[in-house]
Amino acid sequence: MKDDKDISKQENKEPSAENPFKLLNLKVDKVHNWAAGVPAVMASIADLFEEKTVLRGGKALFKMNQMGGFDCASCAWPDPDEKRSPIAEYCENGAKALAEEATTKTTPAAFFKEHSVYELSQHTDFELGHYGRFTEPMYLPKGGTHYQPISWEDAFKKIATHINALDDPNEAIFYTSGRTSNEASFVYQLFAKVVGTNNMPDCSNMCHETSGTGLSPTIGIGKGTVKLEDLHDAELIIIVGQNPGTNAPRMMSALSICKKKGGKIIAVNPLPESGLMGFRDPQSPIGVFKETKLSDLYLPVKINGDMAFFKAMEKMLLEKEALAPGTILDKKFMDDKTVGYDEFVQQFADYDLNVLAEESGLTMEQLEEAADLLAKRKKVIFCWGMGITQQPNGVDMVREMVNILLMKGSIGIPGAGVCPVRGHSNVQGNRTMLINEKPTQDQLDKLETHFGFNPPRENGYDVVHAIHAMHDGKIKFFFAMGGNFLSATPDTTYTARGMRKIGLTVSVSTKLNRTHLVHGLESIILPALAKSDVDIINGKAQIVSAENSMGVVQSSKGILKPVSNQLMNESNIVCNMALATYGTTGKVDWSRFLNNYDAIRDSIESCIPGFDNYNERVRQRGGFYLPNGPREGNFTSKVATGKASFTITELPVNTLEVDEYMMATTRTHDQFNTTLYGLDDRYRGILHGRRVVMMNEKDMAREGWVEGDKVDLFNYNDDVERIAPLFVVVPYPIPERNTMTYFPETNVLVSVNNVVKESNMPASKYVKIKIRPHDPNIFEKVKEAELAYV
Repeated sequence: MKDDKDISKQENKEPSAENPFKLLNLKVDKVHNWAAGVPAVMASIADLFEEKTVLRGGKALFKMNQMGGFDCASCAWPDPDEKRSPIAEYCENGAKALAEEATTKTTPAAFFKEHSVYELSQHTDFELGHYGRFTEPMYLPKGGTHYQPISWEDAFKKIATHINALDDPNEAIFYTSGRTSNEASFVYQLFAKVVGTNNMPDCSNMCHETSGTGLSPTIGIGKGTVKLEDLHDAELIIIVGQNPGTNAPRMMSALSICKKKGGKIIAVNPLPESGLMGFRDPQSPIGVFKETKLSDLYLPVKINGDMAFFKAMEKMLLEKEALAPGTILDKKFMDDKTVGYDEFVQQFADYDLNVLAEESGLTMEQLEEAADLLAKRKKVIFCWGMGITQQPNGVDMVREMVNILLMKGSIGIPGAGVCPVRGHSNVQGNRTMLINEKPTQDQLDKLETHFGFNPPRENGYDVVHAIHAMHDGKIKFFFAMGGNFLSATPDTTYTARGMRKIGLTVSVSTKLNRTHLVHGLESIILPALAKSDVDIINGKAQIVSAENSMGVVQSSKGILKPVSNQLMNESNIVCNMALATYGTTGKVDWSRFLNNYDAIRDSIESCIPGFDNYNERVRQRGGFYLPNGPREGNFTSKVATGKASFTITELPVNTLEVDEYMMATTRTHDQFNTTLYGLDDRYRGILHGRRVVMMNEKDMAREGWVEGDKVDLFNYNDDVERIAPLFVVVPYPIPERNTMTYFPETNVLVSVNNVVKESNMPASKYVKIKIRPHDPNIFEKVKEAELAYV
């Protein structure tokens, strides 16, 4: 126990908004040219031991992603419709996510009595995440130094008091992470609308908002158009700005099936990621030791050189079609199914292939090889991740990929289409359940008809607008349904200052994270059941549901005994909060939804298209697909019903000052979003540390730096000095003047105003930085910069 003297010293200190600046025993090893295999199996097992859950967690692994089992808490990659591996229908990171969920380590009230908020803030995000599961609601009073236990009833009363004291419903924000079930998401958005606001920022605003914004006006849906078997049957898959080995490891199984069936793969990425190069299948006795080569062509584009690459492909396809009319492009498809082609083609008279090659960072030979692969194939799929969506022109680049598919007639047919690779397990389902700061009038009309109240009609705050509103003192109440808002968002110092102005911040969570430590004047932590936890209501284990990244809605049923009898499912948290706020005489009968998932699903069926017979179909083996018109060749663009639309976009002008570098943030292989499983980036060969900046060796030589040199990173957007101190230089095969760093450590450098056009997402893959030798006095300058950043 800390003595009273130690505690008193901490009372007036402000918790750190960032990871502490710790350099560990960094080791640089070889870069891998394949992913998965035996090391992935061993890493999965090691995490079960680390979390003291070998038997408990091992039992759960056999039920994860199985029919009748529970969904992985990690990514939204789809499970096979029919045959699933009885041994391992999960990946390394899925096993690590489960190990953290199934851990037997806990943080009870005694833990928070022992550790003050300030003391905990001095621990890294990795350390915070490994203390264990919450066991009871906790409350931090105004001016308090330690969280203390609070009953569920008193927590709901305090929340209700703050909501009812709002002068304007828009002084409240309801944030959502991507792990929330369909049922919890539906009642959550409903509660926000009953409060009277559409302030519902969510993790889509930081990952694939760009995809939906780009796709919806061109093809009529903001989701992917392919099924898992389409990847198996594709003739060509082009993966742009996405790293399967780390972000969606089970995707590599689908890619290897494509290769075995004769398909080709092009990888477009600034880094030669191991998961793009080769795959050792841990489900195969032979494949676990022998890799399948994945990429037939790797194209190391510059950061934001993708658009130049796309336009080069289009110009080359047009030239090939002119030489052999009717053999390259699908003129009939374009005549029958598209609008805007003639205007689209006219732009290419102004483009020079040599200029496009230079802007992309590729050689003419590389472009020609890619164009040859594309020209000869009809079944083409574009896959992409945040390497596209977090670029300032990401929406345009999504539309440019659609343009290429429309030219080829490669959408709406088997083995072809668009495949945005989603992150969190139900991020797509959250949006389907109306977690959206911009709901449509039709969606609101359906809610009004079913529930008998008029929901708010004006758009609410997305993540970026929410941060500005917090900073401007416009927000009095912040509720987070999961996630780690502070660490996930850009401009850490600016965001933290906004969070500290809020009257009450509430977090529905399973484990400790930095958002619990950088909080409002008061703070509440509500401990929730995890996906692997059994959810018993009236003596019966319940199911919830989620939507994967290819539009399948299926059930999820936890099996593990919760670590505490004070954990509550997320739907009941919302319903109890609503009852405390409005009682039983409000606009919605919340008591009907309490302890009754079937009733929630009945209302979803009435309010959201595609959920007919929801309660029956969700219990079917493997669930059901939601309607997807473009998948069937039925399009609705912004300008024409029944047709897809070509889009004319601009080629970006990317310039750097002589002392500037372009930085993109990424995550390690030991990480999922802001959750850190370990400190190794095994595939990239960067071990035991995260504060690194990956640089081209020519850039290092020009600066006179060698591997291991310490540097500080700076950004000057908006005439504000942002500092990320104490990083280690690591040589890496990346285009010149480009650098790569890990988030959340460098989120501090991402200006809240550096956003994607139209989607308003943080452009974390396009950050101009300056790199200087490490200054031992930099930490004082960091404090000064923080004080100046008001």
